[in-house]
Amino acid sequence: MKYILAIDSFKGCLTSYEAEKAVSEAITDYDSSSQTELIPVSDGGEGMLKAFAGALKADIVTTAVHGPMMRLTEAEYGITADGTAIIETAQACGLTLVDEEERNPMRATSYGVGELIASAFKHGCRKFIVGLGGSATSDAGIGMMMAITDKLAPRGGHFDDIAAELRDGCRFTLASDVTNPLYGPDGAAAVFGPQKGATPDMIKMLDSRAMRFAEISARHFGYDLSDSPGAGAAGGLGYAFMQYLGAEMKAGAELMLSLADFDSRLTKGCCVITGEGHADRQTLMGKMPYHVMKAAKAKGLPTWLIAGKVDDRQALIDAGFTHVAAVTPDDEDITEAMKKDNARNNIRNAIRQLLEEASTEKQAINIQPKQYDVNNHHL
Repeated sequence: MKYILAIDSFKGCLTSYEAEKAVSEAITDYDSSSQTELIPVSDGGEGMLKAFAGALKADIVTTAVHGPMMRLTEAEYGITADGTAIIETAQACGLTLVDEEERNPMRATSYGVGELIASAFKHGCRKFIVGLGGSATSDAGIGMMMAITDKLAPRGGHFDDIAAELRDGCRFTLASDVTNPLYGPDGAAAVFGPQKGATPDMIKMLDSRAMRFAEISARHFGYDLSDSPGAGAAGGLGYAFMQYLGAEMKAGAELMLSLADFDSRLTKGCCVITGEGHADRQTLMGKMPYHVMKAAKAKGLPTWLIAGKVDDRQALIDAGFTHVAAVTPDDEDITEAMKKDNARNNIRNAIRQLLEEASTEKQAINIQPKQYDVNNHHL
């Protein structure tokens, strides 16, 4: 039996590759004759760089940038053979770069993302794939635009001095599963601000700041993209990329699977295993496991879904997942479950149980009595 593994990261715990490796080990331990193919994936959030760089065989470049609190830090990006830059914004402004007690989206800046863009531009890149997600910021991309201007415009210049070269000479493709607008009740600050440390008062100020920035930008350009799907991604970076750099927003999962040539790797008779940290109804709203399942279902292949936590199990089954399994035992503390070694062991145990269930089901099918129609033809 061959198993195709396309599992998103278990955020804050395991990368896509680490989760897939644990599954692969459990499968080969159970049946050494089984084959596994690991396809690390990301919808644009955490782990995007490694997943996309692996799919496109990109070289990794390391550079110094300013993190969300303007402290120097090292960040990576990829460059493919054809000169396409792969940028994971969280490398420069990620929530994991800020200690929990220091998180403050009123101060956090996306300046380092602009430095990554400028570095890749100076390396000759004119095509960019940018993963949006996991940011500590809610600055609507103001910091990024300041850095791009500082690094690429003539000394003392303005963004307009380089706008044509960036907008007309470059192509920016954004990868994200976020469809929120820049501001308002469903905007970046209101929806994602609390997890970045924003208080209710901060959310009001952040939202007001984003709205003012959009109004000023709209007057300057003569159009307003603040309500476009994905404008609120990564604290409003989606808006800045689209409004200022002419970026195109794409569903991160679809883009990833296309670049990985996923459909062609789904061969007859294989079983697909996907997963994420928490699976629920939101999984069916365009997250990576849903797109993996859709592709497998189109070829008549079963898809198993694993997750650290599972809600809405029946809805997931009804949508097309063959098996759905929560890997974390009910009695295990979440802090313990998030530790890498525990998470790996939980995944291995869950996969062994799924394999045993699948084997039992197969045996049950094989011993069912044959059924005949009235003409004695096998059904």
